[in-house]
Amino acid sequence: EIPQFLFNAGFCNNGKVVGITQPRRVAAVTVAKRVADECGVELGQKVGYSVRFDDSTSNSTRIKYMTDGLLLREALLDPYLSKYSVIIVDEAHERTVHTDVLMGLLKNVQLARSESINDGQNLNNGNKNANGFMLLDKDNGQNSSFDRKERREKSSPLKLIIMSASLDARTFSEYFGGAKAVHIQGRQFPVDIFYTRYPETDYVDAALITIFQVHLEETHGDILVFLTGQEEIESVERLIKERLTKLPQGSQNLQVVPIYAALPPEQQMRAFAPAPSGFRKVILATNIAETSITIPGIKYVIDPGLVKARSYDPGKGMESLIVVPTSKSQALQRSGRAGREGPGKCFRLYPENEFEKLEDSTMPEIKRCNLSNVILQLKALGVDDILGFDFIEKPSRTAIIKSLEQLFLLGALTDECQLSDPVGRQMARLPLDPDYAKALILASQFNCLEEMLITVAMLSVESIFYTPRDKYEEARTATKCFASPEGDHITLINVYRAATDFLEKRTVEMNKAKSEKVLRKWCNENFINSRSLRHARDIHRQIQGHVQQMGLKLASCGDDMLQFRRCLVASFFLNAAMKQADGTYRAYASGQVVQIHPSSVLFRKKPDCIIFNELIQTNNKIKFLIGPLVNRSMQALDYVRPLVYEGKGSFVAFGDDSFRKGHVLGTLD
Repeated sequence: EIPQFLFNAGFCNNGKVVGITQPRRVAAVTVAKRVADECGVELGQKVGYSVRFDDSTSNSTRIKYMTDGLLLREALLDPYLSKYSVIIVDEAHERTVHTDVLMGLLKNVQLARSESINDGQNLNNGNKNANGFMLLDKDNGQNSSFDRKERREKSSPLKLIIMSASLDARTFSEYFGGAKAVHIQGRQFPVDIFYTRYPETDYVDAALITIFQVHLEETHGDILVFLTGQEEIESVERLIKERLTKLPQGSQNLQVVPIYAALPPEQQMRAFAPAPSGFRKVILATNIAETSITIPGIKYVIDPGLVKARSYDPGKGMESLIVVPTSKSQALQRSGRAGREGPGKCFRLYPENEFEKLEDSTMPEIKRCNLSNVILQLKALGVDDILGFDFIEKPSRTAIIKSLEQLFLLGALTDECQLSDPVGRQMARLPLDPDYAKALILASQFNCLEEMLITVAMLSVESIFYTPRDKYEEARTATKCFASPEGDHITLINVYRAATDFLEKRTVEMNKAKSEKVLRKWCNENFINSRSLRHARDIHRQIQGHVQQMGLKLASCGDDMLQFRRCLVASFFLNAAMKQADGTYRAYASGQVVQIHPSSVLFRKKPDCIIFNELIQTNNKIKFLIGPLVNRSMQALDYVRPLVYEGKGSFVAFGDDSFRKGHVLGTLD
């Protein structure tokens, strides 16, 4: 409602826009649709949204919802964010890496725009403020001078509103120089909180017992159960259905509905539909149901107090995916879901004294993720001193240096740690992770850009294959139809091209709605996540537009996949691993002993050398090579430039003229 109040108060006069950022794309899209409905306008006109690879705005859009990452990218073209009169940062408590960087950016822009008015000073384009932020000409990205009229327009004051349902207001208030904190009473109904008497040794079993206690003893109302991931949700779903058959006929009226990010969209929507008459619905959800979506009908919440979280070890270059306790703010968000439509109850599956031991809020993502993408964007914005940038909470020095090192190895930075030209600037223009951006640039040289575009698009979405537990063998059989013995990258290309061929043969005379319905049916038959595939097709179309604008050579290697595999090795050389005598693999860059994930087509083949897409450490401390791999012999590494670290701070690279002759090109002490 606040954006609508601002619109009515005149903050969108003279073509200005009220911008609202969300940490998740699903929230940006759904809230924009809701506000458009409330305003009685068509989505994309007065009210619109813009997220990565999906834009629904027009010249008439005055209330614009977007992800925080997208607003950061807008700043590359318009460093003053001059079209915005007000920017609202919503769900700030989630503290995503983009939210934290956006705060530093907005603080700079607000200061620059205010100072030029209050002090009567012009914004000298190319001058840097104390934070090292450089304001660039939005037309050509070079340092130049605006005329006085342009400067006055760009110097109109910028209002910032930081919003959240559970926010440490003091931290943000102090960061923005003592900004006022306004507490607004919500429409929350009372929620009774219940704790266990003793700690639970098996929280899954405790959740099952609580589900049936609520179902058999409590009045009408749906149940929301928070679990840590897809595998756990599928296991609990199966156990509920098994135990339901043992209840009297009159007590079996319980509908089980899962919801998690990788679930196909048509199945996700079941969570929002009312239960059949006379039935109670139990929704098994990941933390996607904490803030991003609101499911109607919830009266009971079961919270084991755990969440699956990623963390990043810059020293090993490895992510960990582990189950950890929630924070207090997450626990409050979860319990609040029971009080949206009326009084509710929340059952926390841990003792009350354990709640007091929880951290107040979740550790900011910027302290537990790879910073390469963020640093590349900051460099593109002209921030030279990354270590001195005014973060709300600074990431570790080690993480920053490791990310700078990675960007240097990818060729994005010069020896002076400046953005390289043209490679670094080209990488910054692409809305992709740095290694994916570099892969596209190299693919143009290897004459396989068409194949790499497909690969990058497919790697940029949730899991393409959908494997339900009750149809495991059917799903595996369907997957084999696309599998390539040369690796998972080529398997993904096979899926994409099979879908494209299917559509071309059957949708010549179909409209868009009917063709999408036909594609969904094909996806269901082949156990492919239709939403992920549709998203990959959208990403492919938009990235293709980017690379064509950049003048990259769009060509296909045809059936010569050797050329494509060489390009993969040259692009992802930091992700190379060699088989050891015991059948495990050792990652070159980190020296970690790793294993191929069972879902890979190469799991049973054990090639001598592999290129992996992602390295994750799971709860059982076994390190997996997650995602697509390519099977190559050692000779393929002849095409690698920086190949492997040798000695402290040094790296070896293959020269341009003699691929087999190694040269030490520099040190990173």
